[in-house]
Formats: sequence, structure tokens, C-alpha cells
Amino acid sequence: MSTLVLGIETSCDDTAAAVIEDGRHALSSIIASQLVHHEFGGVVPELASRAHLDLLGPTVDRALTEARVTLDDVNAIAVTRGPGLLGSLVVGVAYAKALALAADRPLVGVNHIEAHIWAAALDGAEIPAPFVGAALSGGHTEFILAKGFGEYALWGATRDDAAGEAFDKVAKLLGLGFPGGPVIDRLAADGDARAFDFPRAMTESGDYDVSFSGLKTAVRQKIGDRTPPFDPKWLADLCASFQAAVVETLTTKILRLATDTDARAVVVGGGVASNRALRAALAQGCVRLGIPAIFPAPKWCTDNAAMIGLVGSWMLARGEVSGSELEPVANLEEMGFALPALERAL
Repeated sequence: MSTLVLGIETSCDDTAAAVIEDGRHALSSIIASQLVHHEFGGVVPELASRAHLDLLGPTVDRALTEARVTLDDVNAIAVTRGPGLLGSLVVGVAYAKALALAADRPLVGVNHIEAHIWAAALDGAEIPAPFVGAALSGGHTEFILAKGFGEYALWGATRDDAAGEAFDKVAKLLGLGFPGGPVIDRLAADGDARAFDFPRAMTESGDYDVSFSGLKTAVRQKIGDRTPPFDPKWLADLCASFQAAVVETLTTKILRLATDTDARAVVVGGGVASNRALRAALAQGCVRLGIPAIFPAPKWCTDNAAMIGLVGSWMLARGEVSGSELEPVANLEEMGFALPALERAL
């Protein structure tokens, strides 16, 4: 008999639910995007929490219907515990706890970042360990050494803006809307990545951290007094040059960490993992190292509940059940990922 896990994800502004069968197969995956944030050019936490309250029930119902199951058929409920926006997490965790209590089903709290670095398994990818897991999104940029499922060490992170956040902020400066990553990726395809010499901060530092605030400032200075509509060629060149700086910064640190730790693979998750230039650069770099670069399908890169259900299924199989005491956690460090500085040193 198959095992079915209902996954729930509300860490930011996407309300999502999915049904996972036997820890691998997504029978359904529903994402209700909150369009209310577009006019603000970024996520407004209070609005996100309110929208989750309205959307979560119907989204779960749709996930069950699409999977052709009922709540009675589900063996457990997995929910994002953190990290993320605390208000959004509270809504998801409270809903999942109530659902688990009403249905008398086990409850599993899932680490959002852990789910991102295993999302490629939804496509059947076999991921050799140890591997470097890069979680790259609008809220996160972390480089993790995974010795296996549940065994992680945080080796590097952003000092300021996350990679996806940098894309969104630059897109806002250029009047390109929100989210900015897909638009910049599309425009960059027609631009010259060498047109503007933007900084690659910390690529020569001795650690595995990154910084994107200086790059964002450099773009703002390059825009200067210009206002939309911009010359199409200038805009494409700016997007291509900015994107090239982000990609080179990320690939430099990821490949260096893979080399220094003798990793057997590089696995990337999060919204930025769908960026075509990043995929190409990491694939080429990993060929030189003789290891695979593994990416989820684009539909699994953004926040989704299928990856939550996947990791929740694996946790359930190991007996890792949270229970009614589960509480949301906003910060990654509070979830046990961070290591002391001495242990991070080679």
C-alpha cells in the first residue's frame, strides 16, 4: 500500500499544497500566487499573511481533488516550519496542526531550505553524497555541504541581499515589475554581458560567503538620471552585465566549495535555480570538476509544497514526527543549520 503525504507551504507569498506518493511522486501540486504584492514591487509581510488565510483552505482542497484522494486517504501532513516570514509561517503551521488533529494524522515540520536542496528528487534525480547544496531564492542564499539526508553543514551565505532579492531590486530600479528574475533573464539573452563592468564582491575572499548590496548600488549608479522607457539595447546590455556578475559570484563560491570538500555533486534549488545563465555556467564548471550539476525542473524551483511533502515523507519514514508542539521558526540559524566559525574553516 502506498504512503500519501499532504504537503503545505506558506513560507513567503506563495500558498501551496501538494500530495506526494511514496516519497517521490507528486500526485498534485497547487500554487496560489498572491498578486497583491506586484504593485509594491516586493512582498509585503502583513498582506502575505492575510492572503494565506484566504487561500490555504481552497488550495489544500484543490490539491486533494487533483490527486483524487481525500484527507482520510492521507497518512501524514507535512508543513514548512521555517525559515521564512514569521506571519506566513504561523498561518501554515496553525492550519496544518488543526488539520492533523481533526484527521488524527501525524504532523511533520519541514525545513524550507532542506526541501529546496532535495527538490530535484521530485524528477527522479539520484543525488550522490556528499554534495554541495545551494539554496538560491528571493530570501535565501546558502551554500550547504550535505553528507546525506538530514546531515548538513552551512559553509557560506550572503552577507546582505539574497541573490533573488538582488534580481528583484534591480528589476524594480528598471521598472520591470515583480518578480524580477524571469524578466531580467529574458532581457539578458539579447544583451552584451561585457557592456558594463559590475563588481563581483568577495570572489577573492577566503571564505564561501557572498555579497550583492554593492552590485545593486553599482547598477543604481549606472542608471543615474535615466527613467523608463529605456533604450532597448542599453537595457538588454545592463541586464546581461548585471546577471553575469551575479552568476560569476555564485558559481565561483559554489565550485570552490565543491572542490575544497571533494563533493560528488552540486545541487541547486530555489527560484534562482531556474536562471538559464546560472544553469549553463554551473554545468560547465561541474564538467571541469568531473561531477554532475543537478537542477530541479523549473516548476520545482520556486516555492512549492511538493518539495515539502517529499522531505516530510522521508522524515516520516525515519520516525521524525513533530506533534502538536510544532512552532514556526523564522531564522535558519534557529533550525540547527549554522556551524561555529572554527568548524567552517578548512
